[in-house]
Amino acid sequence: MSRLPVIVGFGGYNAAGRSSFHHGFRRTIIESLPPAERQETLAGLAVLMKLVRVENQSYLDSEDQTLTVADIERRFGQQILDGTLVRRIEKRYLDVDAAHWQKNLTVTGEAGKPFSFITLAKQLPEPLPSDWIVEALNETEALVTMYDGCDIKVDSYRSLAVKSAGQLPSGFEPADHYASRFHPRGLQMTIVAATDALRSAGMPWKTIVNHVQPDEVAVFASSAMSQLDENSFGGLMQSRLKGNRVSAKQLALGLNSMPADFINAYILGSVGTTGAITGACASFLYNLQKGTEMITSGRARVVLVGNGEAPVTQECIEGYGAMGALATEEGLRGIEGRPDVDFRRASRPFSQNCGFTLAESAQFFLLMDDELALQLGADIHGAVPDVFINADGFKKSISAPGPGNYLTMAKSVFSAMQIVGEESVRTRSFVHAHGSSTPANRVTESELLDRVAGAFSISDWPITAAKAYVGHSLASASADQLASALGTFKYQIIPGIKTIDAVADDVHQTNLSINTRDVSRSADPLEVCFINSKGFGGNNASAVVLAPTVVEKMLRKRYGEQRFADYAARREETRATAAAYNQLALKGQLDVIYNFGLDMIDDQAIDIAPDKMHIPGFSQALIFRKDDRFKDMLD
Repeated sequence: MSRLPVIVGFGGYNAAGRSSFHHGFRRTIIESLPPAERQETLAGLAVLMKLVRVENQSYLDSEDQTLTVADIERRFGQQILDGTLVRRIEKRYLDVDAAHWQKNLTVTGEAGKPFSFITLAKQLPEPLPSDWIVEALNETEALVTMYDGCDIKVDSYRSLAVKSAGQLPSGFEPADHYASRFHPRGLQMTIVAATDALRSAGMPWKTIVNHVQPDEVAVFASSAMSQLDENSFGGLMQSRLKGNRVSAKQLALGLNSMPADFINAYILGSVGTTGAITGACASFLYNLQKGTEMITSGRARVVLVGNGEAPVTQECIEGYGAMGALATEEGLRGIEGRPDVDFRRASRPFSQNCGFTLAESAQFFLLMDDELALQLGADIHGAVPDVFINADGFKKSISAPGPGNYLTMAKSVFSAMQIVGEESVRTRSFVHAHGSSTPANRVTESELLDRVAGAFSISDWPITAAKAYVGHSLASASADQLASALGTFKYQIIPGIKTIDAVADDVHQTNLSINTRDVSRSADPLEVCFINSKGFGGNNASAVVLAPTVVEKMLRKRYGEQRFADYAARREETRATAAAYNQLALKGQLDVIYNFGLDMIDDQAIDIAPDKMHIPGFSQALIFRKDDRFKDMLD
């Protein structure tokens, strides 16, 4: 029997806030929540955004006045809503009305005459231009006389065409919650997001590790754009032209494998399999496929999968903007037909749109095989039995969509039907579309979904798109989709695409149901979600996600009622521990895991035997696995 990869913990941060315990999802459906849950969501965001603080179990404002959750909603509700999801880019990232540039300026003397200026001697170029005459004025200054003129660069500022992005909630800075030591923003987000996922599992990491061999743990995480701020590749590439020095960390910390490396080195202390797979905007599903295959094959029993991406930088905005891929202020103005632009509605999947909206996000999911999950009493939020990846074949444009996505979606639907049956897929499944919000995507993705639905006799297939709320976080985009899908399973609400008024006329929807309002499915609960993702270069991926109710049925059948009952009893303690973390996190105590330089392994203490290894710090030995796959080839 194949081992089933089940999700036993998940967490992270994006424009909707904290993902664990479905808080981020609840922000996207906040209009559909009952008052108590709405107020709890707003209160948690208020703490995260530093609008209020918690002392002695009480919410306090800046004047130390005690607040109830109802007070928080009344006083800060609109500010919280305005400071989350897709919105105008905040000045903590860059001033989009006065973005910094350098302008080339040619300087010459009047009528070809020489001219002079004074500068610091240490600032003189090496070697000196041939037409410069330098005279020392004192120990530090020099007079330069120039005969032919020169080209210089001067600071200049201009307005960016793109002014919206999916940003972490206003006031929330990951670096404030641990000793970040000049980490790039993407790695800061990785540390707090991976911690959130682990804490949400409701059991100490040491407990999990003690039940598996050291090499039965795996981590797969990456960032498609690498790290691009001043503490990483951005600073590395800019330093020479800015007259600065490269630091010893900028190159190393810029690598796209750093999210996985940081998790192994500073959070888990793992010696198991690790990898950083990138597939452009489908990168998360590429990593998820590797993680699920490791579990189903028995090569790993515990896998942490995710991505950290922080592309809200001027360089990324300019790069994607130059391709015509991003929604611009002028483009949005043209769509809405009015001078004032509502940047909240910049990401408009399957409607009149003009490009996607960049976003930052870090999301992580803790997977186990089903047997280990039962043994530990883990709380199961869903399962991922299959992830399919296919390329596009020959392409004319590297950024254009292609046929590979037809393969991934069709195989996903067929796979799900083998597990839950045709009727369940036809009546109780939904799709988290890539929904990038480009004119090309709304046509091509809707057409392929419509055709796949028709081929499998699916009608009114519910379609949603998380990017409408949180934007396009590139490598983390499909992780945002998965986190939202788990929220739908929990609350049985499909988020409507509320940033649009109507579906565009050129969208194919004969067999699809695309709603602009939240849709409740409590009367006929959903059992399957298909996560669809497309990326530049022909990177297509689709995943099958099973609801926890379906997983429980599968486990009862596989292990019997008595063993499942024993598991359910153990699960209560796990849920209680997880809930305790949730309450602390709601009060701003994120309890970030960052073990810098702690419990390092002395490789001289590793004990190697012919059949196994003992590694310091791990309770179980690493048993060498017998491999007879190729034995007969030499007999």
